[in-house]
Amino acid sequence: MTTKPFRILGIQQIAIGGPDKQKLKALWVDMLGLTVKSNFVSERENVDEDICALGSGATAVEVDLMQPLDPEKKPAVHTTPLNHVGLWVDDLPKAVEWMAANGVRFAPGGIRKGAAGHDITFIHPKGNEAFPLGGEGVLIELVQAPPEVVAALG
Repeated sequence: MTTKPFRILGIQQIAIGGPDKQKLKALWVDMLGLTVKSNFVSERENVDEDICALGSGATAVEVDLMQPLDPEKKPAVHTTPLNHVGLWVDDLPKAVEWMAANGVRFAPGGIRKGAAGHDITFIHPKGNEAFPLGGEGVLIELVQAPPEVVAALG
């Protein structure tokens, strides 16, 4: 392996799925005190999610509370309670190129805009023959860190 041309800076988000996000909000917002920043709905991703904030400023962590729009459709955001973990990365394109060249399997879709407006991509939860390294059951989102996050965490 060659030297990594990128750095993982910290946790950007955790995404928690359930059949009813109101129950998730009762714990995360009402009991634990997180603030709902926004809502994201996507038929393509079969999700209705409330994007909450833990902390503030450049080092805040998102906690996404997700429920499916249709429990019978895929992706089934509610069937894995810890849906995914998001990590800030300082150079997403270089990270993807380097990791793929070193055997990391990425989920279909490539680099694209995520719910919070940052460029994202996902490491597949399972490796395969061509790309043996995956999340070992955990979906991992890589998120392009904006300059203020790079400055705060880098």
